[in-house]
Amino acid sequence: MARRSLTWLGVITLALLAALVGGIMLSSASWAPKLALDLEGGTQIILQPNIEDGSQATADQLNQAVAIIRQRVDASGVSEAEVNTEGNNVVVSIPGKADEETRKRIEASAKLEFRPVLVAGQPSNTFVGEDGTETPYPTPDPALPNTPTAEPTSPSDLAQVTPALQAQFQAFDCAAPVEAGVIQPADEPIVACEVDGSVKYILGPVEVEGSRITDATNGMRTTQSGATTGEWAVNLRFDGEGTDQFADVTSRLNGLESPQNQFAIVLDNQVISAPQTLAVISDGRPEISGNFTQETSKTLADQLKFGALPISFTVQSSDQISATLGSSQLQIGIIAGIIGLILVAIYTLFQYRLLGLVTLASLVVAGVLTYLVIAILSWRNGYRLSLAGVAGLIVAIGFTADSFIVYFERIRDELRDGRGLESAVEAGWRRAKRTIYASKGVNLLAAVVLYVLAVGNVKGFAFTLGVTTIIDIVVVLLFTHPMLQLLARTRFFSSGHPLSGLDPHALGAVYRGRAQFRPPTEVSKVKASKSSREATKRQTIAERKQAELIAAGGTKSQEKDS
Repeated sequence: MARRSLTWLGVITLALLAALVGGIMLSSASWAPKLALDLEGGTQIILQPNIEDGSQATADQLNQAVAIIRQRVDASGVSEAEVNTEGNNVVVSIPGKADEETRKRIEASAKLEFRPVLVAGQPSNTFVGEDGTETPYPTPDPALPNTPTAEPTSPSDLAQVTPALQAQFQAFDCAAPVEAGVIQPADEPIVACEVDGSVKYILGPVEVEGSRITDATNGMRTTQSGATTGEWAVNLRFDGEGTDQFADVTSRLNGLESPQNQFAIVLDNQVISAPQTLAVISDGRPEISGNFTQETSKTLADQLKFGALPISFTVQSSDQISATLGSSQLQIGIIAGIIGLILVAIYTLFQYRLLGLVTLASLVVAGVLTYLVIAILSWRNGYRLSLAGVAGLIVAIGFTADSFIVYFERIRDELRDGRGLESAVEAGWRRAKRTIYASKGVNLLAAVVLYVLAVGNVKGFAFTLGVTTIIDIVVVLLFTHPMLQLLARTRFFSSGHPLSGLDPHALGAVYRGRAQFRPPTEVSKVKASKSSREATKRQTIAERKQAELIAAGGTKSQEKDS
């Protein structure tokens, strides 16, 4: 059993090592974990809000934008990023060099809007002449009428398509880059293209703001009986006002012909989806289906969930910034960790003699596993180690050593009760593991709560605390306990050698083999008295009450017999 546990530990360690080595050879992994903003520096992007009337953004708008941009950055896999307000701007600081995808997530921060589709057509901005040649449509003439010939009766009324708008639609080039930061009027029709440039649209005024979305998820479509159809879909949820607005929109669009029965989801002046309305949605929980894969449905759900900013932004500046703390602080943190390890080693060797080597070996195993896990998470999930994370690793040294101390003391208690060492190891483990699990459960719960509620560097502390807590349990189960099982079979430890940490003279008990035990006879009165006091001090409350009953004249069972 012990060897099987150690074998499993070896398999886990080799698997983690192989994964990291494979990542180094075949991908972008490295032996050293990536460092966070405070230790390495990174990219700082300053976003300036755009408001149509030129006024400043309110504090509520900025705070809502900060929360959504932070979710957007976290969804891209970047950890230890900082998103804050600075005056009337939003400042986003990302560790290291921001990749293009992450930069687009941040910079493409326009409002999310739902607009009805008026006209849909091919993305080309050319027309074919009588001779078969293609000629670009001319730039719209400013003299063309830009007012409807009749008052539109609804946002889907084609009367909104004026000659000027029609000319703009024909000349619009979907292949041209979208100009970021341009504020499109919410109460007027606009021209926009699909993100991939496949379709060109004339869209009506905004009918539902993206900020009305409270949640967006992707999943498999299901029938009324609960069976899955194998088709991926995106599920939306609106707030109260958004529910009413969307019900009005779908009530109107449901009775129209294509493409006017479509509504376009517009983000950063581009249409990210334009589904048809197949029913009236009155509960605020529409489902968007189509030719989705798991990846494309997840992308659209993220865009809907994290793109609903209350205001739009333009990038004021994007610069590389230096580390806020620097490598010297990292060195100090590493030195602090080494000092902590040395102090733990001194204490365990002084208290448990050579048995303390099991603690040191367990700490080494826990350190190796933690290093491999952190390095792999840094490669695969973008995790970055901050100074707060280093502090979490240092604190974990004490928590890890605490588990071993609880186990060792339980074994000593069993030895005082007259058990042999092998029996004491098993009985002590049964008693100690409940305490260890309870302790680690509290640590893990604290780490999870702190990670969920905190932001910035505090998340790094909570994350490393949670990771090391799980690794601590693995090490106790697969290394510490099996090692003690094997050591209990050796003559050095089973005989209670003075250097083993299981000296019978110090514990107040003497071995006589196979769980038999007799009072010490070959020790001085001073040592016997000292051992007796030590044994009394280590008694549990129940054991002390039992001793008091015996001293008073008998146990409860004896009283019943009498």
